Amino acid sequence: MTVWHERDVFWEAMAPKIFSALHWELAPLEIEKVTALLELKHGNRVLDLCCGTGRHSLELARLGFRVTGVDRTSRYLDEARRKAKERSLNIDFRQIDMRDYCRPETFDAVINLYTSFGYFEDLRDDKRVLNNIYTSLKKGGRLLIDLMGKEVLDRIFRERDWYEDSGVFFLEERKLSDDGGWIHNRWIKIDGDKRDEFHLSLRLYSGEELSSLLYESGFREVKLYGDLSGKPYDDTANRLIALAIR
Repeated sequence: MTVWHERDVFWEAMAPKIFSALHWELAPLEIEKVTALLELKHGNRVLDLCCGTGRHSLELARLGFRVTGVDRTSRYLDEARRKAKERSLNIDFRQIDMRDYCRPETFDAVINLYTSFGYFEDLRDDKRVLNNIYTSLKKGGRLLIDLMGKEVLDRIFRERDWYEDSGVFFLEERKLSDDGGWIHNRWIKIDGDKRDEFHLSLRLYSGEELSSLLYESGFREVKLYGDLSGKPYDDTANRLIALAIR
């Protein structure tokens, strides 16, 4: 049976939710914060791993960085390439599973944003992704991962949410595993008479667990933040942001 993250029908149906107009509006500010945290310099080579439709890749390229965007969903990449062409931006978009992408000592920085880590049932696959990232970074290169940490989720967890966007309804139902290591989601999209339902599960990491995994992958230094602006990872954190240095 195909797992949820390998189903194109899921990514295509949920694109309006994942890449809403608000998400596109926020991209420039998010990248401003990301480049500051990573201390990027003009012309640095950056890998946007799980780039989706390219909202962060496009902004990085606009600012003068040399960008590679990797994703597994062809329709997302088609849209990203179209937008890059419209803006006369040169971005190397590649269709490949993040477990398989590795370019030794190529990048000054790698970004993995918007909870694009923790998809895989086998923990060895998460480790494989991090090992590939480590290998793909130049010495001194930096990785930035953006997740919903266990500590944050414990504080803000809601079993159900729904909202409407341009007449389309999105409903979410969430359950935590008994050990707190997974969040199991049921997403429903209702667009007129058409109803789509998907089930997806994500591995959850605490700050300590993610740090340990990064150190195991070879990174020599790991810093944790509570959002992209660099505030502390404490009881006011909005996200789990890990910055790891090779």
